[in-house]
Amino acid sequence: MSALEFNRPRRRLVPGRGFFLVAFIVILIAAGYFAVPRFEWHKPTVKITPDSDTVGLGTMEISVTEQGSGLKSFSAVLSSGGTDYPLVNEQYDQPVMQKQFKIVPASKLAGAKEGPAVLRISAKDRSSWNWFRGNETAIQRNVALDITPPTLELIADDRYVNFGGVGVIVYKPSADTMSTGVKIGNYIFPGYKGQIKEHPDYYLAFFAHPYNVAEDQKAMLFATDKAGNSREMKLLYELKNVKYKKSTIPITDDFIQGKVAPLLNDVGARQGSSKDVFIKVNKDLRKENEEKIAAITQKSTPKLLWQGAFTQLSNSKVEANFADARTYIYKNEAIDTAYHVGYDLSVTKHYPAEAANSGVVAFTGDLGIYGNTVIIDHGLGLFTLYSHLSSIEIKVGDPIKQHQIIGKTGETGLAVGDHLHYGVYLDGVAILPVEWWDEKWIRENVQPKLAGNSSESLDEIKNSKPARKPARKRKV
Repeated sequence: MSALEFNRPRRRLVPGRGFFLVAFIVILIAAGYFAVPRFEWHKPTVKITPDSDTVGLGTMEISVTEQGSGLKSFSAVLSSGGTDYPLVNEQYDQPVMQKQFKIVPASKLAGAKEGPAVLRISAKDRSSWNWFRGNETAIQRNVALDITPPTLELIADDRYVNFGGVGVIVYKPSADTMSTGVKIGNYIFPGYKGQIKEHPDYYLAFFAHPYNVAEDQKAMLFATDKAGNSREMKLLYELKNVKYKKSTIPITDDFIQGKVAPLLNDVGARQGSSKDVFIKVNKDLRKENEEKIAAITQKSTPKLLWQGAFTQLSNSKVEANFADARTYIYKNEAIDTAYHVGYDLSVTKHYPAEAANSGVVAFTGDLGIYGNTVIIDHGLGLFTLYSHLSSIEIKVGDPIKQHQIIGKTGETGLAVGDHLHYGVYLDGVAILPVEWWDEKWIRENVQPKLAGNSSESLDEIKNSKPARKPARKRKV
């Protein structure tokens, strides 16, 4: 080092512009990381069900979803005749990401009159966007306030209904009706318009009193308009008791391994105990199969495709009954139960299986415990099912005539011995098959109603029996 270098003052380390630029960027990123969520600009999403231009007494559901800072407030107000009717008004101390409202206007609209109205909805979030006012979804909709339910006029009904069987009614709802039918328990049987001769505004409905619904429950005729207003009428019928059997069925290891286990697609599930394998099939697979049958038999052609009485498999005898309550015994232990929802019909091995009436093929194929199965749609909610077939000779969509051969009987699925499992379904519900084989029942309970006869005229037709009480035609 030279003397000059030794005496030269040391240079001070001063941060350059590059350092400050990097620091500024880091600070900016950090500020953005913490500030952007507070300044998010996504508005809450609001969904109204039903999405209608009419408000009535039916339940209105409003779903609010927030994807950013969370909801701060929500309100819904209906303005009618110069008066505001608050439906919902909520403030939230903590962020709320989703909210569901079930609004029953009947409890909120005391004193309101029918006519034009305005529905106003506001959903605000906690964002600092929009000069700290946050994001708001505001909906203003001109609606009609309609609080008058439809009317119902019962034209013809059934005085008697078999437990597990079917009743038939003819009725006239008012023109503003959007959905209508008969309900009992958890089941709904839709009404069909335009089925009655010379009365295009009349509706026809087949309904069941299902075997698994309490005897003291009664079916209700209903009509609902687009505003959600609903009218109900209790159907007056006497429930005729049908004696359903109870039986016990012994189960062996050989049966489980040879017949039950192969129905499980999961090979691992077959390795369980014999008891577990049987329950897996009889409970879980049965439930899966019955849900599929219900789904198929709830989608029917909206017109009558059959005529006259349905026919039993020729030369057959009934080996097992409808709604037979079965208890399965394995090694002296009751391990499971099930209802047998059909008739088992037997003749000889691989006997030709015949269609009970005309219709359209709705399903063909393997159906678990039911084996090879055919389901025929006869229209207006009515279906027949043919199971355990050894072969199938028709395909989905084929028009079918009564007595047409659809396949051959067999022992596929959970069948013991060659036979045909025959079931009848109404809008997804298994019903008593024997009524549909009864020509007299069809002639007296179905055909006169299709011809437009009222309950009073039906009484006159059945003049060999004592007349019923005259006040059968009801209107609400």
